[in-house]
Amino acid sequence: MQKPEAFWELLKLIFCKIEDERSGVLQFYATPTERNDATSAITAKTRIQKIFTERVLKKHRIFFGPNDQTIILKPNVVAYIVSELQSYSLLLSPVDVKGVAYEEIVGSNLRGDRGEFFTPRNACRMAVGMLDPKPTERLLDPACGTGGFLIIAMNHALRHIEVSEKADWQDQNSGTEEELQELYRKRSEYFRDCSFGLDLNPALVRAAKMNMVMNNDGSGNLFQADSLANPHVWTKDVSEKIQLGSIDILFTNPPFGANITIDDENVLSQYDLAAKWDEQDDGSWKMRLDKENKPVLQESQPPEILFIERCVRFLKEGTGRMAMIIPNGVLNNPALGYARHWILQNVQIIAVVDMARELFQPKNDTQTSMVLMRRLSADERLLAMQNKLDYPIFMAVAEKIGHDKRRNDIYRRTKTGDDVVVLRTDVITEIDQSTGQERTRKVEVRERLIDDELPEVASSFKTWLAKNT
Repeated sequence: MQKPEAFWELLKLIFCKIEDERSGVLQFYATPTERNDATSAITAKTRIQKIFTERVLKKHRIFFGPNDQTIILKPNVVAYIVSELQSYSLLLSPVDVKGVAYEEIVGSNLRGDRGEFFTPRNACRMAVGMLDPKPTERLLDPACGTGGFLIIAMNHALRHIEVSEKADWQDQNSGTEEELQELYRKRSEYFRDCSFGLDLNPALVRAAKMNMVMNNDGSGNLFQADSLANPHVWTKDVSEKIQLGSIDILFTNPPFGANITIDDENVLSQYDLAAKWDEQDDGSWKMRLDKENKPVLQESQPPEILFIERCVRFLKEGTGRMAMIIPNGVLNNPALGYARHWILQNVQIIAVVDMARELFQPKNDTQTSMVLMRRLSADERLLAMQNKLDYPIFMAVAEKIGHDKRRNDIYRRTKTGDDVVVLRTDVITEIDQSTGQERTRKVEVRERLIDDELPEVASSFKTWLAKNT
């Protein structure tokens, strides 16, 4: 098969695995005979196809078109893949493990040619920890890719819900049926009312929805749409749920690159940052206007510039906050001074974290920063235009982000060059050979410490924030 076809077939089997775990009745397995014998493998495929038809298609039909009603992999291939997956629990695996694995598969098969580089999970966790999304806040990623930012932000908000609900339980470790139903109801409300994602690539949107199903769901509010287009051309589903000025908190890593410029005048005409600007003698910038007092547009703009303005306009005035990965050229290139001028007149810069160059390597070598911002109110914008808005900014440099330019893990070392080793306690499940029952036990694991400064950046930011609010 071609890569995309093979990818979707693999996802069919992953969905079968998930639904089999949820059912509590083991059907997702392949015996050694089925794996090694082509004739016996037919039995395994028949069993897996039944899961797909009776459970997956009934529950997730929206993901599968009329040509996706059957598993078309050969029986021996199905038996092999099932035998490789059957000893793992996808539902109980940590979110980050599934996310990294999923994006690795997606990145090899579905990544397009429009500057799509998925944000490493540790960078997502840092940004989410710094902005601390609450369950009552409407969350958006307008360039969501496979949903990495959204999944981490959603799970962060869901933990707030879980802690709040469990505080009222009679038994903190085991809720009653009514208490659990109330917890599930509030989780469902959050998915329905507060979590949204957009992406231009329809294949990535489909992949993101499937990713959401594996990670606490929330797939209902992911839409294929051009976030930079005029909102009037969005579908009714998008325009009803996502309006400019309606978002409380936004996380995004928009596509960037010199080869994907936007030159459609209908798109450019929406943006201040698509106009030509002239630098003034005092160092400020002024938008160039024609004889009819209309902005003079540039012939094209890279998407990362337009995304800054669109993301700001998505936010609620005065309170909306966002974390955005921005190429450092936007932050320090003299020719883009007008972009920084516009930013400072429309947002409060909360924090700037200069990310290590290895963040997107080896796929992309662009130097970037994570920038946290809050949209100004109308009164604050007037002060900003008069250079009378003063506030502190948290700034940090993350020199180590856990991997080198070849994506190999790097480990922290002591001054003498020894590995820094940490102890971790894991809970493992085993089958008692005499009784056949499951039992759990704790084990201590010694492992080398990944040299990643991003958790320390988030922690330092929280300390700084407590002193400056």
